Amino acid sequence: MSDRSQVFPVILSGGSGTRLWPLSRALYPKQFISFFNGRGSSFLGSTLKRLSAAKGFAPPILLANNDHRFLVREELDRAGLTAKSIILEPVARNTAPAIAVAALAALAENPDAVIAVMPSDHVIQDEARFLEAVRRATEVAATGRLVLFGIVPSEPNTGYGYIRKGGDLGGFAGRAFTVSAFTEKPDRAKAEHYIATGEYFWNSGIFVLSARTLLDEMARLAPEVLAATRAAYADRVEDLGFERLDRASFAKAPAISIDYAVMEKTDKAAMLPIDVGWNDVGSWSSLWDIAPHDEAGNYTHGETVLEDTTNTYVHSEKSLVATIGVDNLIIVDTPDALLVADRGRAQDVSKVVQRLKGLNRKEQEQHLRNFRPWGFFETLSLGPRFQVKLLHVKPGGKLSMQMHHHRSEHWIVVQGTASVEIGGTQKLVRENESVYIFATQWHRLENPGKVPLEIIEVQIGTYLGEDDIIRTDDIYHRAAEETK
Repeated sequence: MSDRSQVFPVILSGGSGTRLWPLSRALYPKQFISFFNGRGSSFLGSTLKRLSAAKGFAPPILLANNDHRFLVREELDRAGLTAKSIILEPVARNTAPAIAVAALAALAENPDAVIAVMPSDHVIQDEARFLEAVRRATEVAATGRLVLFGIVPSEPNTGYGYIRKGGDLGGFAGRAFTVSAFTEKPDRAKAEHYIATGEYFWNSGIFVLSARTLLDEMARLAPEVLAATRAAYADRVEDLGFERLDRASFAKAPAISIDYAVMEKTDKAAMLPIDVGWNDVGSWSSLWDIAPHDEAGNYTHGETVLEDTTNTYVHSEKSLVATIGVDNLIIVDTPDALLVADRGRAQDVSKVVQRLKGLNRKEQEQHLRNFRPWGFFETLSLGPRFQVKLLHVKPGGKLSMQMHHHRSEHWIVVQGTASVEIGGTQKLVRENESVYIFATQWHRLENPGKVPLEIIEVQIGTYLGEDDIIRTDDIYHRAAEETK
């Protein structure tokens, strides 16, 4: 059972990351973002590489929602990896149903499968020690235990649940323990008490589980979850390489975490304490904790000028941000939204997002740059009767055939070569050439080349909304609401 090739990384990538707004949005959440000046991988990319096939592990199983499916595939391509499955959850049902589905998928490949379950949006700074911990946890799981990693706490943090260490598990040299208790997020005094006892660890949400043992325990402790997920997985359908769970069956599963459904009830729970530089990056404050600081404790990204400023996180996407005489702030400036917050109140950013939802503001959902499976478009300028966009089409990318009632469009190629079909006529349009599309003309754009295609699109008309589009023949099989 210690063979790594039997260990399937299971990555849960359905989160929305609201506490990292305005950089993280519902349609482009934090797991897809490369922080710290864009260097290196996104959180999801780093998670994929952590337990990769190159390190002896089985191909990963990813759980995601429909809105993020093409972003997930892009991260796999960027990491040079092939997934065993990208499974799409039709409705959100928390972690217990998702992990049950992953266990079923792993068992379909290997009857002795072990799943290493983790979120897609955390940081682990000591990769070598983490790999060693997974190896030890796999050995513990082979004895019929359901293993959870407990993080050695560095402070009395009130933002995490805690696990109380139980007795020593024999045969593992004092490195694995039973679980005495799970606790909710404590207040400050209780968290300080937990740290003082030396018996409590942060609940990481990272598990190493025998797939068979997990399903056996679910049959005993959470039969409704297991029945619904078995049916949803059995009736799944393939769509462009994604596996869509049956919606009606999956919706019958209770929305419950794996902790509540199984781990807090089973007598098979085990904990491995680890100290690997883990951070769940759950707020701008925790991101500041792991960011590189200057001598005044500041982190900056983009165009900034700081005067008499300390312990502050400044992120600018376009504009120059200048600060004078401030301390302990979070400042995040994006093209369409600015956040200024006390670093001690960083957890409250999610309250702002909820207010934006209540006001039906698009800033909580998407950026000015809208990502599509073919690339992205970005609004550059918007007036009463005109709009200017940048279209970025990946090599091989192809937009749907479409028509507009209320606007005409002028496309100017600024990079690459476009294959354009207008009114049944197809032509190649090269750099510094343009085409004009009248309202009501059917048209389509494709990048047939090997370099990205970039086009400046000028729209003119009485109505410029994204819903003034009639589409046919979409090679990405998107529903109508996905393209608005």
